[in-house]
Amino acid sequence: MTHITNTLTVQTQSHDYPIFIGASTAVQIDLASPILPFIKGKQVLIVTNTTIAPLYLTDLTKHLVAQGLMVESCVLPDGEQYKNQEYINTIYDVLMKNHFARDCTLIALGGGVIGDMTGFAAASFMRGVNFIQVPTTLLAQVDSSVGGKTGINHPLGKNMIGAFWQPVCVLADMTTFDTLPKREFAAGLAEVVKYALIFDKTFLDWLEVNAAKITARDGAILSELVYRCCDYKAKIVASDERESGVRALLNFGHTFGHVIETHMGYGNWLHGEAVAVGMVQAMMMSQKLGLIGEDEVARVVDLLQIFDLPVKPPYIEPSVALDLMGHDKKVQNGSIRLVLLKELGKAFVTKDFDMAMLTEVLNANH
Repeated sequence: MTHITNTLTVQTQSHDYPIFIGASTAVQIDLASPILPFIKGKQVLIVTNTTIAPLYLTDLTKHLVAQGLMVESCVLPDGEQYKNQEYINTIYDVLMKNHFARDCTLIALGGGVIGDMTGFAAASFMRGVNFIQVPTTLLAQVDSSVGGKTGINHPLGKNMIGAFWQPVCVLADMTTFDTLPKREFAAGLAEVVKYALIFDKTFLDWLEVNAAKITARDGAILSELVYRCCDYKAKIVASDERESGVRALLNFGHTFGHVIETHMGYGNWLHGEAVAVGMVQAMMMSQKLGLIGEDEVARVVDLLQIFDLPVKPPYIEPSVALDLMGHDKKVQNGSIRLVLLKELGKAFVTKDFDMAMLTEVLNANH
């Protein structure tokens, strides 16, 4: 049985929904009970991947079928490289072949890729159906499962095709971290550090003090960490659901990071790894503008390295990187916009910078 330790509410224009944070007993992981009240209709499709399916799919299906639900599953290959039009069609195929109706529910069981794809399928199938997030990675629990951003990648740009579609609930079960590979866990920590850098310097202090417990996956510490990150995200989503203002701050490190992901091939660099490097590059840009000091950059680099994250980018020709930045969603009126730091814990969005300075950053630190 899942023991819920914290509940947060996300407020959006369409509806409010809860984030349940808790843990199952390791011997009996129950991902069904907390989400049952949010299932609409009798038809349920669980979308997951080849890594997660052997761990949780059978038990979740069994619990739901025991409640009289008709459950189908769609198991996709695992990886960012499959977050595309071809594999979103695989989800539609299962829905169509099994005659799913408008009152069905889709459950995303997996990490950020599964959440994004399931959400986009839910947003677009019959122009919108019920959708539940059960994120199983740290990155998905602290970031991508909350806020309703869904979508797929295009060869020319990451997350360029998608929709805003809010889930009806999110279940973050700490027990799923027990099976999370070290590299995936580290990738999630990049998004955690991001919240500290853009919103709350005291959270950065907390991360440094608790770094050893975090890397040791201490359950109580991780539960607090997920709660704090979801709380930041929920407040931002409530004030700016469709990223017309302050929500853009959540893209700190992402404009640089998406260049790495797109150029190196989706999946070769994990999203969190690319964001970690992107944050270092954004901080270097902030330093060049005289906003933060070298010691502050070094402090964050040290923390990222403690969390086993990369801090140096692969070499990408600056002209290629700038072209890829031109396809970024944050481009406005033809101008690249960057999220930079005024100081640790305070971010801002700007297009007011020297392109030569940006080129220097893209050329540096390889």
